[in-house]
Amino acid sequence: MANATELKFGDPATRVAQSAYWTVLLRPRQPTLGSLVLVCREDVRAFSAVSAAAFADLQHVVRRIEACLHEVVAYERINYLMLMMVDPDVHFHVIPRYAVPRDFAGQQYADTGWPGQPALEPAVVPDESARALLLERLIGGWNHAGN
Repeated sequence: MANATELKFGDPATRVAQSAYWTVLLRPRQPTLGSLVLVCREDVRAFSAVSAAAFADLQHVVRRIEACLHEVVAYERINYLMLMMVDPDVHFHVIPRYAVPRDFAGQQYADTGWPGQPALEPAVVPDESARALLLERLIGGWNHAGN
């Protein structure tokens, strides 16, 4: 069953992938193209409470996230932000970083914080069709990364 953080970020409608311990979701507000939320499925509120099995699984999930986003977004850097102030479940905001804006489905996605810290606002909120297309591409990239 999904935890509160997974539900807040739209699971299952925004789900890119799910492992035994982690759920990868498309972030509804896109500070950069391909921004994700990586949520621990265990009932833990502190990173230190994550099980050894979930930590081991995290390595595999991160490897696939990075391969997927490299294919779909062609990022230059990637940031993992653990911002558990509002949503207490262990989770990361995954922000692909790039110097040159990306165009997707008729919308431009600039990395307004480049080359410094990521700026979570302003963010693009893709319309329903663009969100569906981006989710489809990310799922395809995830599946390709697993090969």
